[in-house]
Amino acid sequence: MKKREVVILGIILLIDLISKYYIQSIMTLGDSIEVIKDFFYITYVHNTGAAWGMLSGKLEIFFVITIVVIVLIMYIIFTTDHNKKLLRLALIVILAGTLGNFFDRVVFGYVRDFLNFYPFGYDFPVFNIADTALTIGYILLAWFVIRNEEEA
Repeated sequence: MKKREVVILGIILLIDLISKYYIQSIMTLGDSIEVIKDFFYITYVHNTGAAWGMLSGKLEIFFVITIVVIVLIMYIIFTTDHNKKLLRLALIVILAGTLGNFFDRVVFGYVRDFLNFYPFGYDFPVFNIADTALTIGYILLAWFVIRNEEEA
């Protein structure tokens, strides 16, 4: 991994872990702070599952899947040409998000979530910075795939 990639990974991971720690230290489970009425709240919850609470309580499955994903991403990063910057960035961002939530699962047995949005009145599942990184990483990965299919 290049130094720049390690820095990006570290910054994302630190922002995720520090934000979770801060929210956990100032809020009680279930507390909610209105930021933008009827749109955005800081709501502290624990998630024992994946997105939308899927596979809730299946911690062992998450450990195995996450370890496999981390090893696979690391392998791809270390074997991918350094000129494929978008692909490498996507993988670094995905890895940072994966590590952030994996840390929570290992240390606490759940993931600490707090970003709570209600777009157009829909109560979107509460999430965190690691989830945001995962989403951005997968969008970048899709963009890389689409862009390379067009060139082929």
